[in-house]
Amino acid sequence: MDSRNTVTGRVLASLLALGTASAAHAHAGLPETSNVTVRRGHPEDFFVGATFGAVISRDSGQSWRWICPDAMGYGGWRPESFLWREAGDIIAATGSALLRSPDGGCSWNTHPYFKSNWVAGLAAHPTDDRILYAVTGRTGLANGVYRSGDGGETWEPTPLLRVGLVLNTVRVSPVDPRRIYASGEEAGRLLLFRSDDAGATWTELPHTLPGLLRPYDLVVTAVDPASADAVWVRVSAQGYTHLLRSDDGGRTLTQVHALDDVFINMELSADGTTVWVGTLNFFFRGPRAGPLEKQPLPTGNACVLRTGSTLYACGSTWLHDWALARSPDEGTTWEPLFTLYGIQGTQHCPAGTPVRSICPALWPSLADQLGAEPYPDGGVEEPPPPPPPPPVDAGTPDAGTPEPAPSPPAKSGGCGAASGNAAPALVLLSTLTLWRRGRRRSDA
Repeated sequence: MDSRNTVTGRVLASLLALGTASAAHAHAGLPETSNVTVRRGHPEDFFVGATFGAVISRDSGQSWRWICPDAMGYGGWRPESFLWREAGDIIAATGSALLRSPDGGCSWNTHPYFKSNWVAGLAAHPTDDRILYAVTGRTGLANGVYRSGDGGETWEPTPLLRVGLVLNTVRVSPVDPRRIYASGEEAGRLLLFRSDDAGATWTELPHTLPGLLRPYDLVVTAVDPASADAVWVRVSAQGYTHLLRSDDGGRTLTQVHALDDVFINMELSADGTTVWVGTLNFFFRGPRAGPLEKQPLPTGNACVLRTGSTLYACGSTWLHDWALARSPDEGTTWEPLFTLYGIQGTQHCPAGTPVRSICPALWPSLADQLGAEPYPDGGVEEPPPPPPPPPVDAGTPDAGTPEPAPSPPAKSGGCGAASGNAAPALVLLSTLTLWRRGRRRSDA
């Protein structure tokens, strides 16, 4: 590393320390990734949720393109995770609407069945993703667990449905798809529900958690891949996230670890013996009995997904220069897949779709924040080739030229604006962006 880069690195380290100290647990409001999904049966397809919409790759991570939140239409309810079915449609529970894209992310709609209710959680059968389960959680209405047998086209309630109940999550056992867990609360009671027959009947399992000081939520987070009776939940209490495990189908819970951080998600090894947990600031690994140990990477904005023997993790581009990476050795080493400043414009979509109509005009503003290339291909995807000209004769005018691509729009706020502690966030983001641009020019 030359002296210029050494000095720049020291300056950035100081700015990062200042920015994260002044905006604790928020990375100074910088744009970040938040979850990762791999399409079933298509390991080359990645969909990454972010604070500024989503990023998609259809070529095993060689190129990454942006889908703006304006085109997705989820408003202020950002999905915590997405489900990409093998058939190609992408579905997400936003906490409000059930969001669905039938064409791989180019157009989006909300399901009318849940128009009045709020869809808080979504899960799929481990081998047949036509079978889906959703839970609702809007106060004042009847909430429960719903089932779809046709990939989310139609839905019907299960017997678990009642007024006063507010549910937050549903999980299906990977080893026994008839075993389903859901969680929520009712009149101040923290509840875990279990079904042993694919939702036909339910067992209610209340938990008082006397060892915790004023717990206020209980959320089922994972079911063991090797045992349907082993289920994991997280409980929030007095600023801590308590991770608990049950080995008897949810009847009793044993604490494994307490996290002084914001929980994002967790994964289990195929045999259930190893646990990975992503939080807003750190990444943890440990045995199922605990304790969990903080890992060197990722150092911020961690999410985790296991696919076979490969781990994928979100990370903060601003802290360690990648936004998504994979690990072949259970999180010991990481291979970067992409950085935010490497996003290559908006997603290639057909004319007339929301992503094609809305996102290109917003990309230059986000690119400016990320230090990415504003117009890698003119700001929009390559236009389709013009139709062949008709035969020229005395009564036929010359064929016209194809309509030109839109001119670059003026830079404005757009998608992906920084949030949180605004002043240090903007100073930090501006400095990092200028550094990214300088380094990109130098590399070129």
